[in-house]
Amino acid sequence: MNLIIVESPTKARTISKFLGKDFKVKSSFGHIRDLPQKEMGVDIENNFAPKYVVNAKAREKVKPLKEDMKKAQTVILATDEDREGEAIAWHLSEILKLNSQEKNRIVFHEITKKAIEEALGNPRSIDFHLVDAQQARRILDRLVGYELSPLLWKKIKRGLSAGRVQSIALRIICEREREIEKFSKEEYWTISAMLRPETKSWKKSQDLVLEEFEAALIQQNEKKIEGITSLKLFAGDYKSKKSSIKSEKEAQEIKSELEKGVFQVSEVLKKETMRTPPPPFTTSTLQQAAINSLGFSAKQTMMIAQKLYEQGHITYMRTDSTSLSLPSMLAAKKTIEKNFGKNYALESPRFYKTKSKGAQEAHEAIRPTRPDILPDELNGSLDANQHKLYRLIWRRMVASQMRAAVLNSVRVLIDAKGSQNNYTFQANGSTVKFDGYLKIYGDKIPVTENLLPPLKEKEILDLAQVKANQKETLPPPRYTEAGLVKVLEENGIGRPSTYAPTISTIFDRKYIDKNEERRLFPLEIGFLVNDLLVEHFPQIVDMTFTATIEEDFDRIAEGKKEWVPVIREFYKPFHKNLESKSKEIKKEDILEKLDKKCPECGGDLLVRFGRFGKFIACNNFPKCKYTEKTAEEKKVEDENSGEACPECGAPMIVKRGKYGAFLGCSKYPDCKGIKKITSDKTTGVKCPKCGVGEILERRSRKGRLFYGCSGYPKCDFSLWNRPSGKTCEKCGSLMVFQMKGTEKCSNKECK
Repeated sequence: MNLIIVESPTKARTISKFLGKDFKVKSSFGHIRDLPQKEMGVDIENNFAPKYVVNAKAREKVKPLKEDMKKAQTVILATDEDREGEAIAWHLSEILKLNSQEKNRIVFHEITKKAIEEALGNPRSIDFHLVDAQQARRILDRLVGYELSPLLWKKIKRGLSAGRVQSIALRIICEREREIEKFSKEEYWTISAMLRPETKSWKKSQDLVLEEFEAALIQQNEKKIEGITSLKLFAGDYKSKKSSIKSEKEAQEIKSELEKGVFQVSEVLKKETMRTPPPPFTTSTLQQAAINSLGFSAKQTMMIAQKLYEQGHITYMRTDSTSLSLPSMLAAKKTIEKNFGKNYALESPRFYKTKSKGAQEAHEAIRPTRPDILPDELNGSLDANQHKLYRLIWRRMVASQMRAAVLNSVRVLIDAKGSQNNYTFQANGSTVKFDGYLKIYGDKIPVTENLLPPLKEKEILDLAQVKANQKETLPPPRYTEAGLVKVLEENGIGRPSTYAPTISTIFDRKYIDKNEERRLFPLEIGFLVNDLLVEHFPQIVDMTFTATIEEDFDRIAEGKKEWVPVIREFYKPFHKNLESKSKEIKKEDILEKLDKKCPECGGDLLVRFGRFGKFIACNNFPKCKYTEKTAEEKKVEDENSGEACPECGAPMIVKRGKYGAFLGCSKYPDCKGIKKITSDKTTGVKCPKCGVGEILERRSRKGRLFYGCSGYPKCDFSLWNRPSGKTCEKCGSLMVFQMKGTEKCSNKECK
């Protein structure tokens, strides 16, 4: 019997299907050794030697593996094909007392019969360069977290944490919030004209051509009207459009002159443009696409992708690469020819060059293991979210091997002569000549964009209307999870395996939150932590420095650097600075200090953070244990709920405990009656799914606002945006409000 060990039971079951009775596939259930939880576990004086431990849960998993080993002729380690997987293989080798130099390690980037058989035919020994790279990251992150986090506990609040990647991610969000706060809006005006051919000789074609078309003012005499402003921000430049027309008076003067002007076509530029498909997904681009189009979080995306990989539906989901294997591209070609026609398939495969900064390990892009299996063929074997993500991955990969779309683009320049000035207007339009890869996305892609009537140079146009539109420059937007992942990747911070857990950590620490538009903003505790780190530990939150360390890890993985000198070079100055700052930093320099003094000892009163939120305490703690509630807490606790106590009938007031706000009897402690706060407000909109319940305003466990059916759990209908009460004219789904009050269809498939 041959024993194959993998990390997960799902992966083990999938591999077992492809192998005969001579093989037994077992799972280690993840890592079996790690640094201890209750101590640092790094011997700094002994070249940062790690002290690995096997916890009680892992020991229970090791026992059956050792029993199976006794009956096995060979033991094969088949953990994932990356640094983390290589480290797990090494830990298994150590615990099971295998020969680490023996060729007992196999790797594959997809769980298919062919890939497993090829891997078994090409075993290798454990790659210690990859193990060292993973170990270096783990040890350095432990040193930072274990030494820096206690400082945050002492100076701000227990339970906080800091880390190389999480702290720079937090800083990016905090810096953006301050950039928004500092931004000064500027008023500007745009001018457009609604025009039509003077002769009116042309006719509508299939209701696509409008009798009027809109053209934008781009030039007054020799002066350009439209311009681009660029702001230098912490995480890159922010560019936005603006106009040189600054006031309503100026706009109205131009409008008045144009209303008496003569409009004539000066130039018609026609060209054929190609739109090529984007490359297959990397980890980063998959997360961005799933966040933007499916509403998933980065963490949720990776959990679903992990399941799809372990079930054998997609290739390995942690990758920087956009490359595809030749067999997969040929399989995609057959799928395209069969489902869309030969004219949609390429004559030869399309290759993409990986652009990710610091790309590591020669994986493929994320793709379906069998492009010939269409998403609808997996309806019965995947749950709803797995199916959505598989469809996203399948479309992207297959589209990458389809012909480019061909568009007929038209750009028209129009001269307008006023009484005192000459003006130039521009109108753009396009039609899809050949949809190419857009075909795979169906009706999501518009066939036309601003279709223009056939126009000739020197043709006189009739003016229907001149519009003067007031606008203002917009501040840089807050990041979405997708935007944050993109910034981290572009700056070489973290790697595919770290994006999702990094974002999850800063949510869990209550450093950041998400608004109704799914945009990230820092909470008060997040600002405090960030400001302390920026002032006292600038290297930890410096993007260039963090990216340089990531590059060092890459060099270690390539065998071009030793891991111990990399750790030593970072740790010595870091530790020296930490010792100094531990004595230098005072709580009153970080926390808000009140104008009044402690009534018991005369010390300063500070606003501190505890398990239940903010409170006021004396700075002489623990000598003086005086505390009081903040004004906000007093106001909340004095608030009469309008409800009667179920125990004694007395009024109930709002109180706050370990799990948030609740209603408590005003006669406490004589009466201990309590009730949950039911803050669900009705929107007045009937649930479209069950037709019985109403859509209520609710909050998730993490406090995020959403809208769900009052019939829950029998009816699980929910929305992230507030329903307007109207239904979509195209598909009949509920319309919901967007930011700025505009409405859109709640059905993501409807465009």
